Amino acid sequence: MPDPVMQNSSSLDTPKSSKKGLVAYTIVALGLALFIRFFIAAPYVVSGASMEPGFDDWNYLIVDRLSYNLTEPKRGDVIVFDLPQNESRALIKRVIGLPGETVRLSGQTVTILNAAHPEGFTLDEPYLDPENLTGNNFSETALEKDEYFVLGDNRHVSADSRIWGSLPRSEIVGRVFMRLYPLDEIGILPGASSYAE
Repeated sequence: MPDPVMQNSSSLDTPKSSKKGLVAYTIVALGLALFIRFFIAAPYVVSGASMEPGFDDWNYLIVDRLSYNLTEPKRGDVIVFDLPQNESRALIKRVIGLPGETVRLSGQTVTILNAAHPEGFTLDEPYLDPENLTGNNFSETALEKDEYFVLGDNRHVSADSRIWGSLPRSEIVGRVFMRLYPLDEIGILPGASSYAE
């Protein structure tokens, strides 16, 4: 008759130690998820037409919260921020004017005046749909330190810096880093643009 196999009782998994391990794993996983959610990246779902045609309802986005701790927002970045007048609302817009610049709107033309271009230069915005540019806009906004001028790509319906003024740096959540839905539009830095100055 074969000898029975003996095991050290300390190596056996007991229901009690399994439960402790599961609880510890759950706490670590939850803590890691919350850390990522509040400090590294956060999911957002687009609702509204203000960024058409680049972003539509139900686009599922991942917003990078970390990069702007290391660098400053750039012209052309698509960002998510808390509305200064109602911080319970998050909006998605495009960075147009940077701190210290003056943004001049004349009809559908956006002109940027800054130290390098005191006479101004006109933005070329190929991401705009001409059908979304109805109506006229005439304004001039001088940006202070840590202030940005943001616009929606669908200028006809967007509530943006033309209406409520400059955006404080402190309200910016982060830049749109990835689009995960719809599946045929998955991509990194969707909608981001750069400009020749």
